[in-house]
Amino acid sequence: MMRNKTLIVAELSANHNGDLQVALETIRAAKRAGADAIKLQTYTAETLTINCRNENFLIGHGTAWDGEYLFDLYQRAYTPWEWHKELFKVADQEGIICFSSPFDKTAVDLLEDLNSPFYKIASFEIQDIPLISYAAMQGKPMILSTGIAEIKDIELAVETCRDAGNHDITILKCTSAYPADPKEANLITIPDIKSRFGVKVGLSDHTMGIEGPIAAAVLGAEMIEKHFILDKSIGGPDAHFSLDEKEFTEMVNAVRKVEEMLGEVDYKMTESKRKSKRFSRSLYLVEDVKSGDIITESNMRSIRPGNGIHPKYYNELLGKQILKDTKRGTPLSFNLLK
Repeated sequence: MMRNKTLIVAELSANHNGDLQVALETIRAAKRAGADAIKLQTYTAETLTINCRNENFLIGHGTAWDGEYLFDLYQRAYTPWEWHKELFKVADQEGIICFSSPFDKTAVDLLEDLNSPFYKIASFEIQDIPLISYAAMQGKPMILSTGIAEIKDIELAVETCRDAGNHDITILKCTSAYPADPKEANLITIPDIKSRFGVKVGLSDHTMGIEGPIAAAVLGAEMIEKHFILDKSIGGPDAHFSLDEKEFTEMVNAVRKVEEMLGEVDYKMTESKRKSKRFSRSLYLVEDVKSGDIITESNMRSIRPGNGIHPKYYNELLGKQILKDTKRGTPLSFNLLK
């Protein structure tokens, strides 16, 4: 998706808190923070669930939203569809990529009208094969978040994309907890995903802090997604595990520094190596010697700097005869020897 660097995505999610101007300013802040892209979520409460008050639809199990009904949470958190055109427009003006996670076919259709450059399938939709198939058929790059997925779920999702003729697939390692326990991140899975499924890889991170994205960059992540909020004080369903502008900027800077440090496979001699190499070991005379003396372990040593004969010749030089009087501290050279 981007050449030679990780695509860093700021996840807007519900962090607009129902205010279009907050959403627009969040896009601008994401650009200032160094994000390459802003990601929306395109759904309504009705496209995700039904307004039903029985226990099946009541959130529990130790989440941040326990005691709330699914419909109410999604009604509070969704990004109004009538905002999307303006959000895409402002992102384009700011020079930041805008795309979204569609949650049903009608969302895909809306995003197609807005020319969304790729589609992200959210963690909990990894089993929605009809949705994955429909999105993949649009011919845009596909991003799949693992979250709740077992290997068989990932295999089926990837197979569905490929059956639709879509082979541009990125899989994001994801832990579906909000926030996620670092001990459950298992980021070493990232390179395994790449080799196992033959796809591009990345991280959708829900841990607190910026360590996860930094580690993911080291492990070869080609995309990093992190929830982003303009100001944590505005609250909202996702505020507690989102990064603000200062924190996101620190994350971006750290990832970019890691990318510089990773560089490329390199064994060539550089100017800096050449300058430093003079401090490497070489063979020196460490005692005054006279013409005709023999090289011994007491008068020859491998020491710094590197102006003498290579230490690999140490054993070969033992017993050789000195041609002329030579002072202690002289680097050995073959023209000193008989």
